Amino acid sequence: MSERSARRILVSLTIAATLAPVTAGAQGWKPERPVEIIVPSTPGGGLDRTGRLLVRVMQERKLSDQPVNVVNKPGGTGAVALAYLSQHAGDAHFGMIVGQALLTNHIMGRSRLHHSEFTPLAIVNVEYVALSVRAESPLKSAKEVIERLRKDPGALSVAVGTGIGTATQTAYAHAMFAAGVDVKRIKQVTFGSGGESMAALLGGHIDASSSPVSSIIANLRAGRVRVLAVSAPQRRPGDLAEVPAWNELGVKSAVEVWRALAGPRGLTAAQIAYWDAATARVVADPEWKKELERSLADAGYRNSAATAEHWRREEAEMRALYTELGLAKQ
Repeated sequence: MSERSARRILVSLTIAATLAPVTAGAQGWKPERPVEIIVPSTPGGGLDRTGRLLVRVMQERKLSDQPVNVVNKPGGTGAVALAYLSQHAGDAHFGMIVGQALLTNHIMGRSRLHHSEFTPLAIVNVEYVALSVRAESPLKSAKEVIERLRKDPGALSVAVGTGIGTATQTAYAHAMFAAGVDVKRIKQVTFGSGGESMAALLGGHIDASSSPVSSIIANLRAGRVRVLAVSAPQRRPGDLAEVPAWNELGVKSAVEVWRALAGPRGLTAAQIAYWDAATARVVADPEWKKELERSLADAGYRNSAATAEHWRREEAEMRALYTELGLAKQ
């Protein structure tokens, strides 16, 4: 059995096990007033799309008797939103869509808030990062990008998401580091969301973009961008079938973009059980699965306990990487 097949079976068993006690979990605790799902970016990026889809499925499937709303709080690569979430200790009416910046903000000294000060509720999807250029770009391959940057690390401006420390920035920096580029001198540009990054790319204001696949797939299908490489361990299917993974190019780099739901610290077992049940229902929903297929993302579902373990393991990995990059402050 392949690792992917085993993972899918495990996910199915986890979801099935969690679906059974949904009612019991809801009896223990359920929202008594409107729920806020905080998104740490402006509308249009991957975190925002994940949050809005989660809210839509929860409302359509009536997983909460109370309204569930998206609240955008951009700034500081997630630091502003995390500070807001931290003000609501013990209140399960607040959740936040988080990514790798939850870990790296603390590692880089950008935030005093450690991931252990929040409650992991679920990893809801996983996708990979594409290095893309405009269709008219003279850059024809990832190897050409590497060659130019080895000669002059500042020769190209590349959008890397909403800030240094995001998974999209990590994917680009790690690939260039593995390729022998002086990553301390590369020109990385940040924007308020993935939508803003794409607008800058299509407008010719930057040379390339390191973006989640879901952020570029529509423009790829429309012929407006070309993807030079992807951060997956191996090639992706469908629209990316002709795009090499970095590993195929002799660059030992693979970075995944996970998106998770975090709650404030101090949630009770009953509150966590509610969110375990709700997120399991969301990721099992046909509408959610259809969106993952459309954006070439993977399920990657992990419940609260598994998410906590994943964060602990990845924090150690990211601390080692960011120390190598000269970005670790803690």
